[in-house]
Amino acid sequence: MPHPYVLLSAAVSLDGYLDDTGPERLLLSGPADFDRVDEVRASVDAILVGAGTIRADNPRLLVNSPERRAARLAGGQTEYPLKVAVSGSGDLDPAARFWHTGGEKVLYTTDEGAGRAHALGLAADVVPLGAGLDWRRLLEHLYAERGVRRLMVEGGGTIHTQLLTEGLADELQLVLAPLFVGDPRAPRLFGPGSYQGGRLRLVESRPVGDVVLMRYEPTAPGAGPLPSAADHHWLALACELAAECPPSETAFSVGAVVVAADGTELARGHSREGADPVVHAEEAALAKADPTDPRLATATVYSSLEPCAHRASRPAPCARLVLDAGVRRVVTAWREPDTFVAGADGTGVLTGEGATVVVLPEHEDRAKAPNGHLLGR
Repeated sequence: MPHPYVLLSAAVSLDGYLDDTGPERLLLSGPADFDRVDEVRASVDAILVGAGTIRADNPRLLVNSPERRAARLAGGQTEYPLKVAVSGSGDLDPAARFWHTGGEKVLYTTDEGAGRAHALGLAADVVPLGAGLDWRRLLEHLYAERGVRRLMVEGGGTIHTQLLTEGLADELQLVLAPLFVGDPRAPRLFGPGSYQGGRLRLVESRPVGDVVLMRYEPTAPGAGPLPSAADHHWLALACELAAECPPSETAFSVGAVVVAADGTELARGHSREGADPVVHAEEAALAKADPTDPRLATATVYSSLEPCAHRASRPAPCARLVLDAGVRRVVTAWREPDTFVAGADGTGVLTGEGATVVVLPEHEDRAKAPNGHLLGR
């Protein structure tokens, strides 16, 4: 199921700490960055924090600018974003400012924690997720039941770590403050975990007052049938490539990208690329990859349309080319219709030989857009 775009937001010292061990919260950002954060808050549908942040910081999590609140109302949104708390135990102070400022609040917790939260009288809608906290289920509930499309996560470090290691964070907005903490007892932003291999993608870097904002996107594909946030990025790129295809009355416009497990792009291509009027997207992309590259065995092929199972213009269909290249994971936006081939089933060919096919229907409209003249035939 779809889930919101997840934006992680944090500020750290030069040595990677979120706070010191003093009785007062360490202010890592300055006025300019606080205003930037306020602008980001005004742009999202919900803001999420964990129980530890509520206990340690007693935050209000408001949009402070009256002009930004007015703009939200004028745009048909609520004055404040939905405030979301996450607590396995449900043991939170009912007098905390989080519950008594801003607009609506929701607490995600366990079945056991829900009973405790109700007994405490927390001023929030309480949603139990079962015996344990399940991040995918939580995000799907926010999307489907609360209409949340953009979610800002403001901590703490444990939650940031979990969302990144589970491949559920679409963006990290990290502010680096020009000071040191140096106390090993102080909380750090990230804990140990199975993070993606390779490098994240730097989207933006700029000074904000005396701090530096860095925005990163994860790049590593998901594993098996579970999609990662990066899967959406790469599939969106494949859909963009499909739009570059020369139009045809006899073939679909498709884009494809081959990505290694560490997030390195190995190759890309699109239908009818270059001087070849019949080349398919996956074929064009795989032709650019080194067939001896050991990374292909753990790579993912992203294709705006599922790889074909039958074709007349070449000896081998694209599903076979993917398998012969050693790739065993494909992410696509759209199953092939019967426009040109009755009973087309590239997915069946792939899964029949042990490959995993992940369909992300959120991207289907973008994949279909360059093919509108062919649909309905």
